[in-house]
Amino acid sequence: MRYPILMCLVLFISLASCKKDQFNTKPSLKLESVNTEDLFPGQQLTFTFSFTDKEGDVSGKIFVEKYEPTCPGSSFKQDYTVPNFPASGNQKGEVTVTFGYNVSGLSNISPKCMRNDTAVFRFALIDKAMNASDTIQSQPIILHY
Repeated sequence: MRYPILMCLVLFISLASCKKDQFNTKPSLKLESVNTEDLFPGQQLTFTFSFTDKEGDVSGKIFVEKYEPTCPGSSFKQDYTVPNFPASGNQKGEVTVTFGYNVSGLSNISPKCMRNDTAVFRFALIDKAMNASDTIQSQPIILHY
């Protein structure tokens, strides 16, 4: 009698501890790296993300919010277009989001209150079916005036 109960317990624990499928209808987004935490005029700020999506329809957008609590004029919300990825089930990949501090050709994130900004950036990946990932947040980034 003892062995069947022990076997059932071991089987239950084994099944419960198995890793769930990492691909879901709702895309997942993970911040892999940020090139700097101190940004000066003329520099770029680059966020690198990894993502997964079950349907493979990630070619959409990333919602971006810059939040600077002491200077509302520096805060913003915008969509950042994601490049087209080949559609395939169980899709995974990498995407970068780049801003510039007075850099031509890039979205400008310079301070607006005549002093340094200490901002956090929030991101959510939205696929073509309008499924959104969880929102992730960067560490504080200092934009030197």
